[in-house]
Amino acid sequence: MAKNLVIVESPTKVKTIKKFLGKNYEVVASIGHVRDLPKSQMGIDVNNDYEPKYITIRGKGELLASLRKEVKKADHIFLATDPDREGEAISWHLFYALNLVNRDVKRITFNEITKKAVKDSFKAQREIDMNLVDAQQARRVLDRLVGYEISPLLWAKVKRGLSAGRVQSVALRLIADREAEIDAFIPREYYTLDAIINAEGEKTPFTVSFYGDKDKKLEISDKESLDNIRDAAKKGKFKVESVQRSKRERKSPMPFTTSTLQQEAVKALNFSTQKTMRIAQQLYEGVDIKGQGTVGLITYLRTDSVRIADEAKAACAEFISGNYGSEYLNLKEEKRVNQHIQDAHEAIRPSDVNRVPSEIKESLSRDQFRLYQLIWKRFVASQMSNAVFENVSVKVSSAGYVFSGTESKQKFAGFRYVYIDTDDEKEAKKNCLGNLTDKTKVNLDSFDEKQHFTQPLAHFTEASLVHTLEEKRIGRPSTYAPTIATILKRRYITKEGKNIFMTEVGEAVDNIMRESFPVIVNPEFTANMESLLDGVEEGKVEWKSIIRNFYPDLNELVKKAEENLDKVKIQDEETDVICDNCGRHMVIKYGPHGKFLACPGFPECRNTKPYLEKIDVPCPKCGKDVVIRKTRKGRKFYGCEDYPECDFVSWQRPVSKKCPKCGSYMIIRGKKITCSENSCGYSEEYKDSDND
Repeated sequence: MAKNLVIVESPTKVKTIKKFLGKNYEVVASIGHVRDLPKSQMGIDVNNDYEPKYITIRGKGELLASLRKEVKKADHIFLATDPDREGEAISWHLFYALNLVNRDVKRITFNEITKKAVKDSFKAQREIDMNLVDAQQARRVLDRLVGYEISPLLWAKVKRGLSAGRVQSVALRLIADREAEIDAFIPREYYTLDAIINAEGEKTPFTVSFYGDKDKKLEISDKESLDNIRDAAKKGKFKVESVQRSKRERKSPMPFTTSTLQQEAVKALNFSTQKTMRIAQQLYEGVDIKGQGTVGLITYLRTDSVRIADEAKAACAEFISGNYGSEYLNLKEEKRVNQHIQDAHEAIRPSDVNRVPSEIKESLSRDQFRLYQLIWKRFVASQMSNAVFENVSVKVSSAGYVFSGTESKQKFAGFRYVYIDTDDEKEAKKNCLGNLTDKTKVNLDSFDEKQHFTQPLAHFTEASLVHTLEEKRIGRPSTYAPTIATILKRRYITKEGKNIFMTEVGEAVDNIMRESFPVIVNPEFTANMESLLDGVEEGKVEWKSIIRNFYPDLNELVKKAEENLDKVKIQDEETDVICDNCGRHMVIKYGPHGKFLACPGFPECRNTKPYLEKIDVPCPKCGKDVVIRKTRKGRKFYGCEDYPECDFVSWQRPVSKKCPKCGSYMIIRGKKITCSENSCGYSEEYKDSDND
């Protein structure tokens, strides 16, 4: 009988797929890419219409020799790499690396590693899709041109080991913009006023919050206004103006895409995006389940589609009806589709909904179980009925002022029986409004007044950064995790808890990119480039035309930057500090956590000291110098040079000038200096002389 050879990417898949196919099928793995652009040079012939120069990846020679032996034995060869651009490109590279030109070669793909999906893929065998290959080539060449043209410039102007990227540099800009916005934010004072009300016939009082007057909503911006409103309402007579009851449905969630899975895993499980993708890959490729063997637990993990196969829908409907009741089944077919999705694959879902997480827990690692459970619950919830809530809204007035309150009670759990999103609105505090009518007599029990200050935008987390990248169409589902991992690895950013902050190196790189390559770091330009790459995939755009239009401008910008950019003095500056060991002037070096002092006599003298950069501002507490310090993660702050004896610290840069209103120290926020005491609220335009 004819022998069939199936080539997949991952060795893990080999074991899983082998058991689905008969003895006439041999399954082997390429272990990812076998050919790529060389690391030692650009690998793009810019003088020959940007032809890429592919070479065998170092260390893959022996593997390719083994694959060639298997090819010789086979009558039919099936390239079964991942069902996306990257997978298609791997198949194409294998085609040439294994010299399959005159052989019986077909491409097969499957969205999940199940017996049915694998068997069905042979019925839909096809040729290699060159549109997909060209889309990957275009992306790879663009990324290589940006990286290899700009990175040496960063080495020359900042320090070695840095890099620029078509997507990573835009992501860095977004983070820098957010940081600048936070730094420039000036808090604004406001007050809230709650009235605790007794209702006739009720033992428990209810709470209403100040809304405004009968005509419009009002904000209480100062203490004087608060006092006036409170005193007037207190003297008046409280009465119920209106009570409204309504039913509200909360829609079941959509199943996970790559980005929404990454976002929810960050929030619910505290997984990094990279960790989420690594574990999801394990679940997709196959896990050894007790009594079942190696099983692929989820569908393909790189997707921006929320589409679900009819067969999977039917199986889930049967599961829901059998386990929860038919009333929990969503019978409405809602089309909730993002217009920019590729829709090549289904959403991320369990390969078999009957494989309940709790039943296979023993066969999974803790992290595998938690992620699988998250995916399983979200998928099941997506096919369940909406949750139903009963809302009560009340308005109470006194002396012409209106106070409002709400109460929400869940009447039918629906999908919430299985799954509640971490961003799902919190259950409202019980407010005892159920029996209230517009005829109920009420009286004031007490007031609860609070001072507040407006808050700046939150710092990016991995979850919110992924959301923003997706929203602005920067990169693709497969690139979010590697992009964040790269800028973390380069120490352009650092994480404290879940929050992301810029480092000094990140600021230096971002400034250079903005100054010299404004187009590259323009989110709109990058989004437009993604659209062009999608056009290549659809067969509407010739891939080299993108490169031809892009590279000459990039090359010109690099030449100008080489001539005009000053070197960023981020290391090896000589200081006045004398080495205790050998008497040399110590120099500034840059390590993983920022600047430090080192003896230039290294390796003979290995003396180092913390580097405390003075900002020519006296400490507001003790009068000594304020210096720039770093947290262990590399985030910059300002503190007294005499720390820990003096405990002065500030996230914002202080200035010498004192607040003329309250005498506290002042800080720089964007183009203004403001009082460090939020309750003071004083601010003025920033002038360089303010630091004198």
